[in-house]
Amino acid sequence: VKYRVQDPVCLSKGVANGGMAEFQEMMRQQLESSMHTELEKLLDTTTGAEREVSKKDFEGFKNLYHRFLQVKGPSVEWIKIKRPPEDSIQPYDKISARGLPDSMANSLNKLVVVKLNGGLGTSMGCKGPKSLISVRNENTFLDLTVQQIEHLNKTYNTDVPLVLMNSFNTDEDTKKILQKYTHHRVKIHTFNQSRYPRINKESLLPVATNLSMTGQNTEGWYPPGHGDIYASFYNSGLLDQLIAQGKEYIFVSNIDNLGATVDLHILHHLVSQPNGKRCEFIMEVTDKTRADVKGGTLIQYEGKLRLLEIAQVPKAHVDEFKSVSKFKIFNTNNLWISLAAIKRLQEQKAMDMEIIVNSKTLDGGQNVIQLETAVGAAIKSFDNALGINVPRSRFLPVKTTSDLLLVMSNLYSLEAGSLTMSPKREFPTTPHVKLGSSFTKVQEYLTRFESIPDMLELDHLTVSGDVTFGKNVSLKGTVIIIANHGDRIDIPAGSMLENKIVSGNLRILDH
Repeated sequence: VKYRVQDPVCLSKGVANGGMAEFQEMMRQQLESSMHTELEKLLDTTTGAEREVSKKDFEGFKNLYHRFLQVKGPSVEWIKIKRPPEDSIQPYDKISARGLPDSMANSLNKLVVVKLNGGLGTSMGCKGPKSLISVRNENTFLDLTVQQIEHLNKTYNTDVPLVLMNSFNTDEDTKKILQKYTHHRVKIHTFNQSRYPRINKESLLPVATNLSMTGQNTEGWYPPGHGDIYASFYNSGLLDQLIAQGKEYIFVSNIDNLGATVDLHILHHLVSQPNGKRCEFIMEVTDKTRADVKGGTLIQYEGKLRLLEIAQVPKAHVDEFKSVSKFKIFNTNNLWISLAAIKRLQEQKAMDMEIIVNSKTLDGGQNVIQLETAVGAAIKSFDNALGINVPRSRFLPVKTTSDLLLVMSNLYSLEAGSLTMSPKREFPTTPHVKLGSSFTKVQEYLTRFESIPDMLELDHLTVSGDVTFGKNVSLKGTVIIIANHGDRIDIPAGSMLENKIVSGNLRILDH
């Protein structure tokens, strides 16, 4: 999958003379008119509620498509990029040093927790929503989230609700599972991300022929990135409902980031600002390591704090963007946002997010593009936006089975739905784990471990090929296990591997 932020569309190249510019403008208008006609045809293939929902979705899509055709050139000029001013990214220690008031109940009652729940578990070989994959002691991502919020509500006698932003891919399965939480002390709401049409890369028109999600049309639709949260939350009516209940801020994060728990110090900082200086948007960032070189970073651009993603970086500057010395932090996608500000910006149509053009090839070989936006990119639209440099522990995403191995191991202890690094680990960094393709799918990964190894003293683990682990294996230092093609390596129960390279048929060599 290739991501890029808007380059010139073929229409907007070489505007050397006025005639050319006029011709291009005419072409743009023609394309836009054709798109509107095609969208109307799609709407006419259904009636009732589905038509109304799609009509709302298409309004947002038309706006995105219009901007996509308008944009000329890269979305940032490298020369204008400045480092953010000192006070615009605050260290977490400074925020937490202020301490907490005697009662946090009032602040918590102004909070809503929102989890981005639009993704499927396909990259880990699982069907259905990713949030329903078991990550620890049979608990799924969703179970852990509910436990965390229920623990808050019980401890502080509060009413912090959970809101899930589903996509058409995850909505049905998620709603079925929600019934099991009816007796938990947490109110759960859901709303759906928009459903936008994928567009043919050549004609720049929709590939779907009707609004159904079956047959050939299945691949004709996509959820347009998490930047869609603002419009779909507002359109769902839930935003107004929560404001009417006295809620002021949402804490948004990816449901697969197990470090994204409600932080009372950040919440207190938000609600204790003087009225005229109310901070409308906080982005949690953390220090970049070599593993995070692709993560978006915060910059100062034309006097505003702004998120810069790798897809926006001109090719000549990609290495500079990846350098840990110049851009020292990256966005964790843990965000604290004012509900009133979202409402204001939606009503003023002033939410400004760069378009991400995501190229894909469908199963039949057809090349399509999807126009997407990212939730953090809207930071420049909000007043008094702030970055907080948080500890790495607040960024614990589970994207692969290598990440899953870490969170299932004794490196972490689980309490009230929250994972914390075990006090028995001497250094706070997580080990670097790289499991090969035999471990990609969760089901296969689980059959390869009789029990999860002791990893308290592990620095680095690489496993490649057909490898299995017996019970009570202990891994320390740097361990590399490589089964060559056709070989199988079984690590016997009770083995202790410390700074070892294992290859072939269990030849153990000192590293």
